[in-house]
Amino acid sequence: MKKKILSVLASLLIVASLAACGGSPTPADSSQPAGGEPKDAAAQPQQTEAFTPKGNIDFLVSSKAGGGSDIFTRSITDIASKKGIVTNAFVVNNKQDGNGQIARRDVKDAKGDAADSTLLCFSTGDLSSMLSNGGLTMADFRPIAVMAADKHLLFTNAKSSKYASFEEVVEAAKAGEQIIVGGTSSDERNVYDMLVQSLGLEENFSYIVFGSSSETMTALLGGHVDLGMSKPAASKEYVLSGDINPVLALSSERFSAPFDAAPTANELGYGVIELPVWRGVIGSVNMSDEAVNYWNDVCRQVTETDEWKTDYLEKNLLVNNYMNVEDSTATMLAAEQSILNAAG
Repeated sequence: MKKKILSVLASLLIVASLAACGGSPTPADSSQPAGGEPKDAAAQPQQTEAFTPKGNIDFLVSSKAGGGSDIFTRSITDIASKKGIVTNAFVVNNKQDGNGQIARRDVKDAKGDAADSTLLCFSTGDLSSMLSNGGLTMADFRPIAVMAADKHLLFTNAKSSKYASFEEVVEAAKAGEQIIVGGTSSDERNVYDMLVQSLGLEENFSYIVFGSSSETMTALLGGHVDLGMSKPAASKEYVLSGDINPVLALSSERFSAPFDAAPTANELGYGVIELPVWRGVIGSVNMSDEAVNYWNDVCRQVTETDEWKTDYLEKNLLVNNYMNVEDSTATMLAAEQSILNAAG
C-alpha cells in the first residue's frame, strides 16, 4: 500500500510541475464544473468585463485562525482590498468543525448571487481531508485558481532534544530506538510515509496526528514528540526564538534563512523527498462561468503585486505558483483522481 501511495505522490508532483510550466499568463475560460463534460467550443463563455459580485464576499477557511490557510486567505483579501482590485467588503469566516467539511458544504450549497460571492481557501491537504471524510468531491466545486506552493521541514526541540541532527535520529532508529514524529494529517502524513519508506525504518518510527501546526509546535516544545513536521509559515517564529531547530528539509533544495541549516534528504543520501502543497481558491459548483473567470483574474492581479511577493511569499518562504482556471482545474482533478486511486 505504501509503495502505491509513493507512486501516487510522485505522479502528483509531475502533474503540478507540468501545470505550472504550461499555464498561460492570462485567465482561461472555465466552461464546466470540475469533473463535467466539456461544452462545444462555439459555446465557450466569454469574459464579462462588466461582471462584479454583489454584496459582501464570504471567504471561508476550513481550519483555525492563525494557520497557513488563514494567513493565505487574509493575505489575498487584504491585498485585493487595499489595491482596489475588489471594492466589495470581504468577510473571512473560519469554520474548522467536522474537519472542515462544514465550511466546504456551505460553499457547495451556495446558489445564485451567493454562489458568485462565496469563496473557499483550498489546498492539497484540504482535498485529501475532504475525500477522506466522504460526501464531497471536486464535482461539487468550481476550481478558480492555484496561487502558491508550500513545502515541509522536520524540527527538533532546540533546548531538550538528544538529537543534534537528522543523521543522529536515523542512527538512533537503526539502533532500535522508537522515534515519535508529530504533524497534521493529509499532506504532512503523506510526506512522513515517503520519508520512512525511503529510510527503510517504518517499524522504528511512529506518527502522531495533531489538529493544527500550532498543536504540533506545542507538542514539540513540551517534549511529547522527538520530531515535529511543519511548514515555514507556522514554524518560523519558533526557529527565530531559538526554541526549535530545523534538521531536515523535505524539498529538492534547501530553504533560505532561517531554515538554511537543514540539509535536504537528497544531501543525506535518501533521494529527493518532497510533496509541494499547492494553495488555491475554489467556489461552488453553482458559481457562474463569469464569476469563475472574474475571481481568477482577481487572484492573478493579487499574485502580481509587490505585497504578495514580499509580505506573503517571501515572508512565509513560499513559491509563486499562479495558474489560470484551466490549469488549476487540471491540477485539482488529477490530484483527486490520484488520491481516490490510492484509496482503492
